[in-house]
Amino acid sequence: MQHPPNRLERQLERLEEVPAFARTWFRSVVLRRAVPFTGTAGLRFVEMSQERTEIAIDNVKKVQNHIGGVHASAMNLLAETATGMVVGMNVRDDCIPLAKEMRMAFKKRATGGLRAVATLTPEQRAAMAASDKGEVTVQVTVTDEAGINPVECEFVWAWIPSGPRNE
Repeated sequence: MQHPPNRLERQLERLEEVPAFARTWFRSVVLRRAVPFTGTAGLRFVEMSQERTEIAIDNVKKVQNHIGGVHASAMNLLAETATGMVVGMNVRDDCIPLAKEMRMAFKKRATGGLRAVATLTPEQRAAMAASDKGEVTVQVTVTDEAGINPVECEFVWAWIPSGPRNE
């Protein structure tokens, strides 16, 4: 079930006028400005939709660990950004998303660059559209260039009203 586009999705829709070959680059520039740390790490925003978000990172010197692979912190940033962006594509305009919990288990040594794909089910998306407060466990799969999943991750995101706090 498709919901009306929220603020983030409306901003990204403007990029549909950009030729397809350049769209990933432009999308990455726009989102790196919104979340500067993703630019520092060189994340590429490959796909952004209400159902699925795909983010990539190359194995380059600035994100490498002491054995020449993508650093654990960069892997975490990749997975967290993918899950946060798919939540961000669904959260209502009167709400803000917040990372609540994360779990990351390192299973194998990563080879080359990485991709994280985060997805939400139709039921999760409907819950986000229906309520101004809640939480969701977001599925995310991180894959390296050899097709191996070097880490297993789980991210729990909450969303709350964006208005003034009553504290």
